[in-house]
Amino acid sequence: MSSITDKLREYRKAGYYAKYDYHWTMTVDLDRCTGCEACVVACQAENNLPIVGEKRMRQGREMKWIRIERYWDDSAYPNARLSFIPMLCQHCDEAPCEIACPVFATYHNQDGLNAQVYNRCIGTRTCAVYCPYEVRFFNWFTYTWDAPLEKQLNPDVTVREKGVMEKCTFCVQRINRAKDLARDDGRRVADGEVQPACAQACPTDAIVFGDRNDPDSAVSRKLAEPRAYEVLKKLNTHPSVIYLQNARDPLPGSDDGEHHGDGSDSHAARGPGHGPRGGPALRKEDTLSAQPQQAETVA
Repeated sequence: MSSITDKLREYRKAGYYAKYDYHWTMTVDLDRCTGCEACVVACQAENNLPIVGEKRMRQGREMKWIRIERYWDDSAYPNARLSFIPMLCQHCDEAPCEIACPVFATYHNQDGLNAQVYNRCIGTRTCAVYCPYEVRFFNWFTYTWDAPLEKQLNPDVTVREKGVMEKCTFCVQRINRAKDLARDDGRRVADGEVQPACAQACPTDAIVFGDRNDPDSAVSRKLAEPRAYEVLKKLNTHPSVIYLQNARDPLPGSDDGEHHGDGSDSHAARGPGHGPRGGPALRKEDTLSAQPQQAETVA
């Protein structure tokens, strides 16, 4: 029994690799995010996401790899403020979805990405149950695109069929293209050479993407900021998406004890009348994770 436990522990190491070739990481500056949803539209176009329609939306069949959560703080009108938090697959180094999948359709690759093998997936939806960020989606139908929209499909991205789970890939097709070009030149991918569609489309440069293994990369500099924190840090999933808290909120250790924002570290406890998609104000005690005042700097 101990040998089995030791073997499971060995393969439970982050990504099953002692060291990643690259460690692709994304930072999202909440002080810059305006909630315009340009990232949502860009992701939909880049990754062949279907338009499910109004009826399917009401049934909860939404298909978006990145969503914008909206939070009101608990101040009274007219001092109430609205904050936005883009939520996508966190590409956790200790991903609960990976150990849950019975057929190993989701796994960690050599670049620190939480990858998905579509033709291996049997649609048990176990990974969606285990994901604390609610960012995995099931294809209830084989969707089609009305003319002429089928002509704008990205040939570098697989069109998924009914019965398959899917989620954000960090635009892995762009990463692979950049790696191929760098390999031909006998070098590593340069900082800024690859950008996911969401980062490219963001008008305020709120999203920064790069190799965490490169200490001089733009994303590494963002990670060193005192505003950096992980969503649901207490779960120890070690996500590769790091958020920079809103500058109007007090930093950890600050003498300013006044609350100047929504204070949500991210995921909302979805009770009646609460949640990111409208409804009454979300109170601090309604969030699952620690408040930004308790956020820790990400090394």
